[in-house]
Amino acid sequence: MASLLKAPSFVSPLQQKLNYVSFSSISTNMQSNFCRANVRNGRCHVPNMAIKAQVTVGGDVLDKESVATNKDENDYGAVSIHHVGILCENLEKSLDFYQNILGLEINEARPHDKLPYRGAWLWVGSEMIHLMELPNPDPLTGRAEHGGRDRHTCIAIRDVLKLKAIFDKAGIPYTLSKSGRPAIFARDPDANALEFTQVEG
Repeated sequence: MASLLKAPSFVSPLQQKLNYVSFSSISTNMQSNFCRANVRNGRCHVPNMAIKAQVTVGGDVLDKESVATNKDENDYGAVSIHHVGILCENLEKSLDFYQNILGLEINEARPHDKLPYRGAWLWVGSEMIHLMELPNPDPLTGRAEHGGRDRHTCIAIRDVLKLKAIFDKAGIPYTLSKSGRPAIFARDPDANALEFTQVEG
């Protein structure tokens, strides 16, 4: 049913000539696209929607097609962090820390001999840390005492107090979260900062 509406802003080039616009016969090719809307990364995504309308302007009928694009143009399908690359000076020394202190296991399926440097892949849940024996451009001294004020890798864990006891027994320096949340910060043998934050479940 035709209705008489005040001219909306999208016809601004005609505003000097028009005071009212009549819309009729509105149809869409939505095909229930709203029902297929989904939520990803906390945002609602609705497929593209083309709307056709007849606009009556001063007795002349104009066909207008507008396309409402709700798809995020930058959504290329990011899923998760696959791995984090950490530089080390001595692979064995680093493996002693990551395996024997942190209890991480090597992913034997990852290639160790196809890169021009020594390294190891360590499982962290379903993601990995890639240790790379390469020169480290970062200084080993003069870094912030609290790893939360430096570049750091954060690992989700179940029990901060248990890890704190492990660090105490091994004599590894650490700091606790400055915000009071259950998290602990430490550094590996190459002064790479690591955060361990407690999660539920």
